[in-house]
Amino acid sequence: MTDQLYQDNFPHLAPAWSRIFNFVAERAEGSYIYADDGRKLLDFTSGIGVTNTGHCHPKVVEAIQAQAANFIHAQANIVIHKPMLQLVEELRKVVPPAIDSFFFANSGAEAVENAVKIAKVATGRQNVIVFNGSFHGRTHSTMALTTSKTIYRAGFAPLPAGVYVAPFPYAFNLHMSEEEASAYALNQLEYLLASQTAPKETAAILIESVLGEGGYIVPPASFMKGLREICDKHGIMLIFDEVQSGFGRTGKWFALEHFGVAPDIIIAAKGIASGMPLSGVFSRTEIFKKADTGSVGGTYGGNVLACAAAVATIRAMREEKMIENAAERGIQLMTGLHKLQEEYPQIGDVRGKGLMVGTEFIVDNSQAKAKPLVKDIIHKAEEQGLLLLSCGTHDNTLRWIPPLNVTSEQINDGLKVFESALEAVVK
Repeated sequence: MTDQLYQDNFPHLAPAWSRIFNFVAERAEGSYIYADDGRKLLDFTSGIGVTNTGHCHPKVVEAIQAQAANFIHAQANIVIHKPMLQLVEELRKVVPPAIDSFFFANSGAEAVENAVKIAKVATGRQNVIVFNGSFHGRTHSTMALTTSKTIYRAGFAPLPAGVYVAPFPYAFNLHMSEEEASAYALNQLEYLLASQTAPKETAAILIESVLGEGGYIVPPASFMKGLREICDKHGIMLIFDEVQSGFGRTGKWFALEHFGVAPDIIIAAKGIASGMPLSGVFSRTEIFKKADTGSVGGTYGGNVLACAAAVATIRAMREEKMIENAAERGIQLMTGLHKLQEEYPQIGDVRGKGLMVGTEFIVDNSQAKAKPLVKDIIHKAEEQGLLLLSCGTHDNTLRWIPPLNVTSEQINDGLKVFESALEAVVK
């Protein structure tokens, strides 16, 4: 039945939709996806950093089922529903103390657009600065903010204006130490403000707290502190995109906690609701008040089922100590990858925080030449029961995104399959 379903309908899925694997998923539970061909696959992709509590966490499933029996669509402009108020209560416990106002949308891109809108109206300025390697979405406006790959932008021009791009402190690519890369990137940002977009016309600096699609690159703390100082000096909004790095992914509730820096606006999505479509823009009430009532919104924003799932997600993370587990398992994973790096010179860099880890490959000192190697490793790993993804401008970095409740044994299993795939492809 499934084979016929696949043959009859797969050709009718839009070909513009890229696809890494071709198996049909039957169900999922915890750290595993079960294919309809009987295979059990260890999922270290988490739906691109979404199912942070694992697939179908019982507490999240229970919350969705219970809510569906009471209210499925409670439109936020019309009625106030309890799950949204409960979600605000939970979020206030985990965001920086100054953040006290919350807006909800559906996707990361939608949240990014609204965050930029808020920054523009709050400052009365029109320009935004982003960084090389950024990924902020695929809508028309967020494409202009995205610089990780040309595939996301090519053919869709003209894109909205007023976006300026500064270097990211990508130490490995720059062949610098982290502090040298930080100083270089801050210097270039100051140069950009002096040469292309004046501070008086710059509404916001938008940055991923950990560069995601661009290569899983953790910026130095000195760089993030330097951004805060520049923004404070010029009255520029500092926006942290925590879509992929938030909700425990890096071993902290938000990656910003690693840097000791508080932004003016936080953008969240992905791991917030364990797979239900929900995103958020979190800021200070004084900033949100600059926008006219009714100027931001959306039919499904803050959907009642998604909010119920988010409440259950945050509570499960806290009760089951998933944040602490992410930090511990991240050390275990990084240690194992560093050992493999000693044996395989093709592994140029291992980096990350918590369970947001990147393994960058090089071939003949070339990042571009490593793309076929990484692709082969991904498919060889899938054949042996492990799902991994790539990232980076050249797709030469493997990203490790297990669920936050992954076990020590599962990390070891993943490393063993990865080593076997490496040996099969490289030697």
